[in-house]
Amino acid sequence: MGVSQLDYDKSRAIYKQIIEDFQKQLVRGELGPGDKVPSQREYALKVRVNPNTVQRAYQELERTGMVETVRGQGTFIQADEVMICGIRQQMADNLLDHFLEEMSSLGYSENEIQAKLTRRWTLIKEARIND
Repeated sequence: MGVSQLDYDKSRAIYKQIIEDFQKQLVRGELGPGDKVPSQREYALKVRVNPNTVQRAYQELERTGMVETVRGQGTFIQADEVMICGIRQQMADNLLDHFLEEMSSLGYSENEIQAKLTRRWTLIKEARIND
């Protein structure tokens, strides 16, 4: 697992951000079923957070079935394809909800949002083709 220095959002609990980082790595295919994750102490040192915070995140990951700790061997990813698809869908829904709330607060109508998305998607596709 490529543990990177996380850029924490001070307005949200760090343990939740650690969980989201694991989920993103899982959805992107950077982590997969059976992969060993760093020990809580190792992870805490690498991302420079309190080990208790990492412990809380790992406990939540274990509670949800995303990881399993095997005494004396370490902690391993247990998520299957169904769980990964569910996490991916939930992450997408959260992003869309936030986007739509923000666009609405800026005064955009549903039709304007759809038109803007279509235009941006076309520009992104064209930029990818030209790269």
